[in-house]
Amino acid sequence: MKRTVALTALLALAPLMSACALVDRFFGPSGPPQTAEILPGQVEPVHSAFIAHDQAVFRVTSNGCTTKADIIPVVRPSNDGPIITLRRIKEDRCAETQSEGASISWTFDELGLPSGSRLSVDNPYQMPPT
Repeated sequence: MKRTVALTALLALAPLMSACALVDRFFGPSGPPQTAEILPGQVEPVHSAFIAHDQAVFRVTSNGCTTKADIIPVVRPSNDGPIITLRRIKEDRCAETQSEGASISWTFDELGLPSGSRLSVDNPYQMPPT
């Protein structure tokens, strides 16, 4: 009788033990893997993007004070070529809204890209204010 109870308890616990092993195998002892990278600032909507002649030119919203130093380009690799995301690190608090926005550009050298790279833009597009 004792053997039957011990065998039943062992069989009941076996699936639980294997589930723990699977969780540790796939997620490690610290839980699920972290995939989100912490990046500075906020994603900046763009009014236009022009990529040619080893240069990336963007038009972004400006209240009159936006400069290149206020926006940082984040370039990440992908299977289809590098992807650029502009992130605003300093808010433009001026009061003179520029209807055409501000034009900001980077050379491929500044972006760390080889000449002739195919570059995709990950920012949302926004119509300029009218």
